[in-house]
Amino acid sequence: MSAHEAQGTYDAVIVGGGHNGLVAAAYLARAGRSVLVLERLDHTGGAAVSTRPFAGVDARLSRYSYLVSLLPRKILDDLGLDVRLRPRTVSSYTPVERNGRPTGLLVGGGEERTRAAFARLTGSDREYESWQSFYGMTGRVARRVFPTLTEPLPTREELRRRVDDEDAWRMLFEEPIGVAVEERFADDLVRGVVLTDALIGTFADAHDPSLAQNRCFLYHVIGGGTGAWDVPVGGMGALTDALADAARAAGARIATGHEVIRVASDGRSAEVTYRTPEGEGTVGARHVLVNASPQALAALTGDEPPRPAEGAQLKVNMLLKRLPRLRDTSVDPREAFAGTFHIAEGYRQLAAAHAQAAAGELPAAPPSEIYCHSLTDPTILGPDLVERGYQTLTLFGLHTPARLFARDNDAVRDELLKATLGQLDAHLAEPLADCLATDADGRPCIEAKTPLDLERDLRLPGGNIFHRALSWPYAQEGTGRWGVETRHANVLLCGAGAVRGGGVSGVPGHNAAMAVLEGRPGQEG
Repeated sequence: MSAHEAQGTYDAVIVGGGHNGLVAAAYLARAGRSVLVLERLDHTGGAAVSTRPFAGVDARLSRYSYLVSLLPRKILDDLGLDVRLRPRTVSSYTPVERNGRPTGLLVGGGEERTRAAFARLTGSDREYESWQSFYGMTGRVARRVFPTLTEPLPTREELRRRVDDEDAWRMLFEEPIGVAVEERFADDLVRGVVLTDALIGTFADAHDPSLAQNRCFLYHVIGGGTGAWDVPVGGMGALTDALADAARAAGARIATGHEVIRVASDGRSAEVTYRTPEGEGTVGARHVLVNASPQALAALTGDEPPRPAEGAQLKVNMLLKRLPRLRDTSVDPREAFAGTFHIAEGYRQLAAAHAQAAAGELPAAPPSEIYCHSLTDPTILGPDLVERGYQTLTLFGLHTPARLFARDNDAVRDELLKATLGQLDAHLAEPLADCLATDADGRPCIEAKTPLDLERDLRLPGGNIFHRALSWPYAQEGTGRWGVETRHANVLLCGAGAVRGGGVSGVPGHNAAMAVLEGRPGQEG
């Protein structure tokens, strides 16, 4: 769509064509509203895209976000999306050396097999029984909390009554998650595996008094009412392409290459100014939905920006000629890498890594986790690569806050990547470098993204994948009815920084659309 074609007045103008903006556009267009999506980049999808990052190689990787758990089935059904989410056959594998020999903990493949894996690692059934009890509790919480994400925000007491389990409420909502982990589990490795869900994308200690780690843990275990993390068939791009198609089919207009630079609102109508290579343009709107960070929203409206956010992760994409052999010969690499492969994520290792990073140093043993998309979904690889046994690996590193990269992003990235892969190599029977594929120019097929890279590429503030600290899924002062409201009556925040935002969920997009369709004084008429 050209700048000229983007003129006019719409019921809703959506700033940003990431997955949440596309969800909102599809809902509003299906309800008969005129909708225009303005996207800065030359494509939609935001952080939920698939790309071919390696020259001349037919591998379409989920470049940034990579698994789906928080996307409600309701959204898929409401929008008629033909999207397949495939479960992983193994939940996780964590290698470790015990008594001078390589071993590990494989979770998955059936109850008896998992029980036996715990017994081999710890010497008894106690940890497995604690594991079953703990995740039985989180499962009950998930079934009660997850459906509320697409409803108006409950109060804290309403959500507490819905959870209806005072012990669970205390463990998850009131005291640091480290207390529950240490009370329930004795083995350091098991403790670390449990804690990782509280740290992915969040820089916090197990006992952080802010409970940022608890909020992160909650969102990681409630998805779909089960906490399962599934693989999007065709990659993340298949999901966002389906959303864009649904929005267009319903009548929404999508203009890529249109960077919104200003939003002026009197509470009843708004004027949105955008920039293209041809110049500036303006479009009118009854409602503006901003699918960008709270910092970007403040810049567009001229409001005071919120506190700076900071990401704390390393994202690495790789293509291998073959999966590497493991030192622990009791497990098949095709199983170990099918789930989440934990590296340097023992409980004490995680605490040490956090302390070192908080002191301004790179962790000596950087913690990370890996999984292989192509084992569950080979469609992301060209037929020739599949036939030759090629596989992808996605690595997500923890406890590497943006501040560590400020002095020299490229040099620190290289140093951190080398140290992270070194931790993986310690558990392999052959160097990972020997398994890497090469691109058309002979370069190894590996790319790494720091928080500063994500800030540059996607405008994530400080590289924070959640845009800012995750919120509790209940109403607090100033959150509004749906958690998407701003001080401007007809301007809504529908990105990851909304209440109940974060992850590939579509929840903020759904909730912003519901706020518009529900109507409030000053918004309609």
